[in-house]
Amino acid sequence: MKRIELQPGYTISRVIKGGWHLAGGHGNISEEQALVDMRHFVKAGITTFDCADIYTGVEELIGKFRKKYKDQFRSGELSPIQVHTKYVPDYNALATLKKEDTIRIIDRSLKRLGVEQLDLVQFAWWDYQFPKYLETAVHLSELQKSGKIRFLGVTNFDTKHIQEMLDAGVTISSNQVQYSVLDQRVEKNMTALAKEHNIPYLCYGTVAGGFLSDRYLNAPDPVPPYENRSLTKYRLIIDEFGGYELFQEALQVLRTIADQYQVGIAEVACKYILQKPMVGGVIVGARNRNHLESLQKLDSFALNQNDLAKIESIVSRSKGPNGPFYELERDKTGKHGSIMKYNLNED
Repeated sequence: MKRIELQPGYTISRVIKGGWHLAGGHGNISEEQALVDMRHFVKAGITTFDCADIYTGVEELIGKFRKKYKDQFRSGELSPIQVHTKYVPDYNALATLKKEDTIRIIDRSLKRLGVEQLDLVQFAWWDYQFPKYLETAVHLSELQKSGKIRFLGVTNFDTKHIQEMLDAGVTISSNQVQYSVLDQRVEKNMTALAKEHNIPYLCYGTVAGGFLSDRYLNAPDPVPPYENRSLTKYRLIIDEFGGYELFQEALQVLRTIADQYQVGIAEVACKYILQKPMVGGVIVGARNRNHLESLQKLDSFALNQNDLAKIESIVSRSKGPNGPFYELERDKTGKHGSIMKYNLNED
């Protein structure tokens, strides 16, 4: 699996194993099976894991994985892994958050993962009306200087607020964003900032929770309730894109391209984003290793200008999503924001 130097001296696999799907809301998880699956991903070269303090049980699970296979890591049988977690203060805490609160959560992540330093902490903030995000970013930067955090990233911030943090002297090493055939909001003005300050994208939603796959080609529009939280979220993005009919046209185009390379729609959707400027990696929320063989095919082909033009012809007809990145999701009363869980860090 191809790798990229995200920042000087720090390389990751370009496909990152997502952790949200292991946190409940996506069906029952066998811990034993999840640990075995993690080993298969690492053996296949997918050594980078994405998780969060609010993904229930996932930091602990990765910590158990490290412990269970520590001898194989030590001997070199398993390559070293990189764990990207997040710091997501509860909505209820945003008005009163103190440095001690931040230290407590970071220390908890260190303990759960069984490490002395976190590889990458991605900072998230629910609501800009609470201005402590800037102070909190500085606190995280201080924890980085003290050695608890190696690299500091952000997730779901817009360009304006990232610039504020940079102006405050915070070094930002990555930016986790939703980026796919169906959602290209980051291209409006964020990519220019990313290039200027070397802030690579780590992209989620690249296969839209599974919608961008052969499973949905020519399939009827699924009727709610959907089988998991990802489908609930990304079905709303399809509406923003232009509706289920245009989405089906996008799948048809992706399928014709996939036929040329003998891969699936999902692989073309991932490759399309991997070839975008400033993209460091794509986060694929694989609950198990069923898709591992398909993911390994990502290294076997590259999209040419003709392929990209076909995809762009559909994207150019999309209606959205519009606005600054993540603005839709920040409206707690709107259809995107109302499905979020805002207070998962409460002890």
